[in-house]
Amino acid sequence: MFALNFNNTAMHIFYGKVALIAYLKTIKTANSTIGFVPTMGALHQGHLALMQRSLKENDDTVVSIFVNPTQFNNPEDLEKYPRTLEEDVKKMRGLSDKIILYAPSVDDIYEGQTISQSFDFDGLENQMEGKFRPGHFNGVGTIVKRLFEIVTPTNAYFGEKDFQQLQIVKKLVEKNNLPVNIVGCPIFREDNLLAMSSRNERLTAEERKEASIIYKVLTEAKEIFPNSTPEETIKFVEDSFKDNERFDLEYFVIADESTLLPIDHKTNDKKYRAFIAVFVNSIRLIDTISLN
Repeated sequence: MFALNFNNTAMHIFYGKVALIAYLKTIKTANSTIGFVPTMGALHQGHLALMQRSLKENDDTVVSIFVNPTQFNNPEDLEKYPRTLEEDVKKMRGLSDKIILYAPSVDDIYEGQTISQSFDFDGLENQMEGKFRPGHFNGVGTIVKRLFEIVTPTNAYFGEKDFQQLQIVKKLVEKNNLPVNIVGCPIFREDNLLAMSSRNERLTAEERKEASIIYKVLTEAKEIFPNSTPEETIKFVEDSFKDNERFDLEYFVIADESTLLPIDHKTNDKKYRAFIAVFVNSIRLIDTISLN
């Protein structure tokens, strides 16, 4: 354990799971609750909102910062992913000195074998992100399951920007009978309504400004969806990016919110959601919006 001090306020930071597990045993009681916010660092207001909710709803809150190598199918993306631990600690300390931080090494998590388990998420893993990032959700399932085993949280908080990931984590908990409640939290957006993401830090000021087009097109798609077919809505989005040289649309999908399967027609008893992935140069941004 390491106690990092800013302005005479100590914050508990653990770099190893053995010490963290031992410490959590000393603070747990039969009726106490632990909230958990897993992150890959480069914290923004969306992350802090998850932490605020956990602090409000639980006796203790653990935050993890770990850039998980097994969920990156692009080595360059892994290498360039922002790592800003000192700044992250300052942000958390500004929120509360009661947050418990777990910032492990790759070896502490994987113990010399940096490989993913294989999971069956009933097909949720084969759509959108799973289709374009092979092995991604095996990596996500591996690290989330491992972190849950280490932290043993009562409640775990995930943002809805990664809606597919949220559904997969719920399925992970269900299929493995894990005793943790998964809480989905609303997307936080920048002033221009770009979904907050750690990857936004890699954008230039001009790219960040112009990336407002992503949410603008999503909201326009939501407006036309009730009176259009799914195919017409998809074509509208594709056309919106076709002549924009700065942005490269990887996918736009309209899916059933529960199964994540793409749809070709609408029924009144279903909830639908749009999913989008766009490249700005080599930087990949995702977003989502409910269509109901």
